Amino acid sequence: MAVNIPGVILMLLFYLLVLGTGIWASFKSKREQKKSGANEMEMTLLGNRSINWVVGIFTMTATWVGGGFIVGTAEMVYTPSMGLTWAVTMLTAYSLSFILCGLVFAKPLREMKCVTMMDPFHIKYGQVLTAGLSLASIYLDVMCVTVILICLGK
Repeated sequence: MAVNIPGVILMLLFYLLVLGTGIWASFKSKREQKKSGANEMEMTLLGNRSINWVVGIFTMTATWVGGGFIVGTAEMVYTPSMGLTWAVTMLTAYSLSFILCGLVFAKPLREMKCVTMMDPFHIKYGQVLTAGLSLASIYLDVMCVTVILICLGK
């Protein structure tokens, strides 16, 4: 098996670009943190609560679109009884749910200075329910990743 030298060089350049972007972002983040006086968690997890629309849209899209979504959409389009209509319906429903939830919940959660989606539950119902919801979410995420990897493997 021959090594594709131009491909290896391009991959190295790509990884160096990613590394350089990370280093640059780290320095920029530290400067912004000193200017704003925000704590490290707000800077790291929330971008000092100043993420613009474009970055927010790309972040939500990256969170939403995964292997299971892509495989499910392809399967939906391929299946004769479902077809493109069902795939477009699903995409429209997901998109509208993100837009509506963002318009309804983003402002109140920012005003409450919430860091995670579990914070309102923690405030209203306490630690026990929040721990149960968190464990259920972790369990479902682990199972979902397992199922996606099995499906992609087949």
